[in-house]
Amino acid sequence: MKKRIAVLTGAGVSAESGLGTYRDNGGLWDNYDPMEVASIQGWYRNRSKVLEFYNMQRAKLADARPNAAHIAIAELEKDFIVDVITQNVDNLHERAGSTHVVHLHGEATKVRPENCCNDDDGFSEKTVFDIGYGEVHLGDKAPNGVQLRPHIVFFGEAVPKLEEAIELVAKADILLIVGTSLSVYPAAGLYRYARADAPVYLIDPADVPLFDNRIVHIRKVATEGMAEFVATVRA
Repeated sequence: MKKRIAVLTGAGVSAESGLGTYRDNGGLWDNYDPMEVASIQGWYRNRSKVLEFYNMQRAKLADARPNAAHIAIAELEKDFIVDVITQNVDNLHERAGSTHVVHLHGEATKVRPENCCNDDDGFSEKTVFDIGYGEVHLGDKAPNGVQLRPHIVFFGEAVPKLEEAIELVAKADILLIVGTSLSVYPAAGLYRYARADAPVYLIDPADVPLFDNRIVHIRKVATEGMAEFVATVRA
């Protein structure tokens, strides 16, 4: 029987595709206030500003391509059952060929009515739809007549897929963490749900404080680190 790998990814896995990280020096939040463009309070305060921010993100994503790290993660499916749990809102894992991707923070290429996919309807995604790299503006309505909003988990909102992510980590034989410094909660705490006998690998070029002696730190960028990880698990 194939072993199961849970792969937790963050902005660092897409950085080599030209998509900026958020919290590093020169990252997106150096130029934009996340509370203005990526919070539920910012949405209620200025919907147009938030919509334009995500229009810009989609335009960048249209020009991006999966890199060798995305492809290596997808190709793990040849030998393992792979569950990708990503903090990223881009679609590069899917475009690289990964077949099971859980987006903790939503998907930039999708939109929904602003009154749906919340606690009232059990976070149902039946009204969510894909717009690719198109734009959404104030006044653009969903079929139910309500303003469209990005299918993004804004700051200040619940992370509805967190329980699913916890279950996937808990049943994994191997946990791989790529391109996230384990500083963004609640996702940063996911590794604690790994089985006691499951090895944990972290690919990140930076010095990351490690609080678990199980973690093997591969101090490389995502593309180089994935090559080392693949060689290790296939040895």
